[in-house]
Amino acid sequence: MKLIRFGSPENEKPGVIHENGDWIDTSGFGEDYDELFFENDGLARLTSWVDEKANDLPKIDKNTRLGPPIKKPSKIVCVGLNYAKHAAESGMQVPTEPVLFFKATSAIVGPNDDVIIPKNSKKTDWEVELAVIIGKKASYVEEADAMDYVAGYTLHNDYSEREFQLEKQGQWVKGKSCDTFAPIGPFLATKEEVSNPHDLDLWLKVNGELLQNSNTEDLVFNIPELVSYISQYMTLLPGDIISTGTPFGVGLGFNPPRYLNPGDVVELGIEKLGSSKQVAKAYTK
Repeated sequence: MKLIRFGSPENEKPGVIHENGDWIDTSGFGEDYDELFFENDGLARLTSWVDEKANDLPKIDKNTRLGPPIKKPSKIVCVGLNYAKHAAESGMQVPTEPVLFFKATSAIVGPNDDVIIPKNSKKTDWEVELAVIIGKKASYVEEADAMDYVAGYTLHNDYSEREFQLEKQGQWVKGKSCDTFAPIGPFLATKEEVSNPHDLDLWLKVNGELLQNSNTEDLVFNIPELVSYISQYMTLLPGDIISTGTPFGVGLGFNPPRYLNPGDVVELGIEKLGSSKQVAKAYTK
C-alpha cells in the first residue's frame, strides 16, 4: 500500500494511491497516519477497509498538493556518513558505529513545497535519503527482529546548512532543523511494496544537473543494524523516521563547494518511492 496525505499545510487529509494509480481519499476511515494509527495496527485495518470500499471512495485530483505522508512523528533520527564515498567527500572517516543526530520535526514539509534558505545562510546544501518509518514501539530490539518494527519507506531530502552545522560548534542539529529542511514523500510505501530496500537507486538533480546518483547497497550500516542500534539508546515510537544517510554528490563535497541560491530547483527520487521537487526561496519575514 502507498499512503499519501493531501491538502493545504496543517489541514492535510489521509489517502492512498490505488494499484491502478488513482489517488483515493480515505478520510472516511476516521484516522490520520500518526503514532496511534501505526500503534493500533492501522495499516492492516486500513488495507481491509480500502479493499472493501475502494469502488465507493472519492478520487483526489492529482493537481492537489501532497503533504508529508505521516502526521507529526515524535522524532526524526538521522544517520550521518552512512555511505563511504560521502564520508570521503566530507573529509571524514567511515564510522565504525552509526553516527546519530536529530532533525527537528518542525522542519517537515510536503515533498514539493518550497525550501526556504534560512536567514543569514550562505551554505544551504542537499541530501537525498531513504527514510524508514517505524511501525511499532521499538526498544532494545535484536537485529534479527528489526525488520518486524518497520512499517515502510519514504523519500527524504535532508537539507543542511553547512555553516550552521559545522562551523557554529555544538551539534549538527543546528544545521539540519531549519524550517522546510525535511520534505518527506510523495508517499509512504509499506514493506510489501519494496522487496529489497538495500538495492534501490537514488538520485538528485539541481537545475537539471545530476549530482547524486547511487544505490542503497552502498549503505555502511543497513536498516536492521540501524533499527537495532538506535533502539539501544532510545525508544522508537510508531511513526518515527530514521533517515539512513546520503550518498556522495552533496554541495559540500565539490571543489569549490556548491550551495543553493534562490530560484534553484532541486529534484530527487528513489526507485519504488517516487520523486519530489523543491524550489529554493530566500527567507523573508
